[in-house]
Amino acid sequence: MLKTRPVIPGAQHFILLSLPPSGPQKRLAFALLFAILAIYFIAVGPLSDIPPYPIAAFIPSYTTAMFVTEALTAILLFAQFSILRVRAILVIASGYLFTAVILIPWILTFPGVFGSTSLIGGTQSTVWLYVFWHAGFPMFVIGYALLKDAAPSKQFWRGSVGAEIALSVAVTTAGVLVVTFICTAGEALLPHVMLDSLHFGPLWPIAGAPVVLLSTSALIALWLRQRSMLDLWLMVVMCLFLIDQLNYYFNSARFTLGWYAIRISGVIAGSLVLVLLLYEVTNLYGRLLSAILGQRREREARLMTGDAVAASIAHEVKQPLTAMVTSADAGFRFLDRSTPNLDRAKEAFKLIAADGHRAGAVVESIRANFRSDVRTRISLDVNELIRETLALERSDLQKYRIRVQAEPNKRLPDVRGNRVQLQQVLLNLITNAIHAMAAKDEPRVLCVKSEAYEGDSVMVSVSDTGTGVSPQDIDRIFNPLFTTKSDGMGMGLSICRAIIEAHNGRLWFSPNTPRGAVFQFTLHANKSVSAGA
Repeated sequence: MLKTRPVIPGAQHFILLSLPPSGPQKRLAFALLFAILAIYFIAVGPLSDIPPYPIAAFIPSYTTAMFVTEALTAILLFAQFSILRVRAILVIASGYLFTAVILIPWILTFPGVFGSTSLIGGTQSTVWLYVFWHAGFPMFVIGYALLKDAAPSKQFWRGSVGAEIALSVAVTTAGVLVVTFICTAGEALLPHVMLDSLHFGPLWPIAGAPVVLLSTSALIALWLRQRSMLDLWLMVVMCLFLIDQLNYYFNSARFTLGWYAIRISGVIAGSLVLVLLLYEVTNLYGRLLSAILGQRREREARLMTGDAVAASIAHEVKQPLTAMVTSADAGFRFLDRSTPNLDRAKEAFKLIAADGHRAGAVVESIRANFRSDVRTRISLDVNELIRETLALERSDLQKYRIRVQAEPNKRLPDVRGNRVQLQQVLLNLITNAIHAMAAKDEPRVLCVKSEAYEGDSVMVSVSDTGTGVSPQDIDRIFNPLFTTKSDGMGMGLSICRAIIEAHNGRLWFSPNTPRGAVFQFTLHANKSVSAGA
């Protein structure tokens, strides 16, 4: 048994066939219709005196082209129905299937295609199959136009899709078989509208009148209810159906230029919706691929964000925790002596408390980086910020015998920012510089300076004489989770850039001379303070 898939109401609004046609699409439809009309009237006008000229291969070629286009269109429309469950789509799909199937008995009855006579039926069978063909398709179009705006309870199919499509195919095929039986076995009972295999008789206008009436009704129904590109191109198809019928009022014979022109326009009409559906399949495939890639990027971004949060916390909290452990060890040593040094122990414990508060501030700062809360920003003295940060790194600077060059620039204006975040930027840059110089021989020089930059900004630079950055890594050093350290997490520079950009500044890298690296960032001056000064 076929499983019943859930109906997706509203999904059809996202499908190309349900979207309104654009201006260029309307102009293309009118231009195509005008071109076909121009070619047809030239064929039935100035060139109408040319006598009929049968081409043996034309009918098989025409029938094959029509059958392929109509069958493919029906298959694609049935596929649309299986997705949208809209009964109107099922009706128009059955219409194209009806056209494709009826072409089989039509060519079997056409005189001269498979010999001197037809395989089934007689001279009248072909033309009556043609009448049923061109009267039947407009009826399916009218059904489509009436159903597509029906109430949701009547518009959507909620049963088994496979069973409904199979039933539609069976009913349509049975209808064609009944029509074929009437036109072949009952040929003698039908009015004779053909004088011979080439010429139409005086009864043709009467036989063709219902076809003209149904085609006109289908065109009017589409015009009154047009909503989508499918409606637009079905209107063009119905216009070509009308031209096809009117041709026989001007040309009373087969194989004239007008007859050939209208057959070719029939192939074009049959191809219009097929081309539209193929375009939609391509468009839907592109949308599906974009959606899959978008979901994949979103999933990777979420994973990256989770990794980034974890790595950020580990990276930023590691520094104050290390300082706390170092201070605690020192405090225990001062107390563990035969004569405890209480003053030095108190100093170590004060450092532990300060580092604990700093760790809490760092965690809160990281949370602010991953949410859109308004950050607390105050007026800051850049020179004081540099001095405090270097004091935090004093032990490592002494451990690795690094000479520090940091002369304060007293002419600089204050900047506005978050103290904890900007201090973390300087800590990250200085720590990276220390680690880069720890692996190199002396001289080990750390230069931290500040200067005015482009009028109302301040630039801070941190340069070292360490290992530097290899050329192939320059474009990646600010990427999250990228690191050149064996024990690194790859979040330091990424966080630094995010903080500086959140302060409307810029952080960049340049190589130092003769060796090492220079990291520079800019901050905007506190205009309110500058104005008050």
